[in-house]
Amino acid sequence: MLRWFPPLRAAWAPVGEPAQVLITGENAKRAVWGAINPRTGHRVVATSQRGRQEDFMAFLRLLRLAYPGRAVLLLLDQASCHTAQRSQALAAQLAIHLLWLPKQRPELNAMDHIWRELKLHISANRQYATVDDHVDAAVLWLLALTPTQALRKAGILAEGFWLRDLLENFWLPT
Repeated sequence: MLRWFPPLRAAWAPVGEPAQVLITGENAKRAVWGAINPRTGHRVVATSQRGRQEDFMAFLRLLRLAYPGRAVLLLLDQASCHTAQRSQALAAQLAIHLLWLPKQRPELNAMDHIWRELKLHISANRQYATVDDHVDAAVLWLLALTPTQALRKAGILAEGFWLRDLLENFWLPT
């Protein structure tokens, strides 16, 4: 979820002066949906006005279009839009297998690592002219990453990545 109101982070400023972050005081928000292929670094990204079940279902359809005729395993947190019966039924209809992360374990989700980097580089301490400008900058940053950069930021290339054995030994061919 991207908010127009910027997340505030530590920032450089002259000694004795506080860093200034100009804000409007308004706080619109938009949902940015994303998935990364842990073998190739390919990303599928979509945006929506809200982060509701219907929006997640639209993302599932987009994901299926991105990988026609191929097995799709989607690793997810247990947000209500993900666990909703209609979302699960659509995923089954589209042959997208949903795999659930344990609750309260965002560090296991590769996309959460990318979201954290995105918010640091695109969102922190800066308010765009509109929330849609903020979303556009976020999507551009995300899609401008090379596959290797995306895999690195997601933690997938780390030696201790928790799914390394699965990716190396058991993953379906790309």
